[in-house]
Amino acid sequence: MARTSTGELTAAGAWFKSSYSDGTGNNCIEVADLGVAVGVRDSKDLSRPAFVVRREAFAGFASFAAVQAV
Repeated sequence: MARTSTGELTAAGAWFKSSYSDGTGNNCIEVADLGVAVGVRDSKDLSRPAFVVRREAFAGFASFAAVQAV
């Protein structure tokens, strides 16, 4: 898993809040489509590093979260 600064990823892809995030704003992540990969960051603390995973890995996580209500 690669960790990188949020600034580096901002230039590569637009961030958006995941549809699986908690609607209250307490448990939110933002994702950026980077082509073959997906950037993930905590929407509450943008100063922390983001991380990058393969698109397939993120799709698996999103499917799991949808079924398990993680």
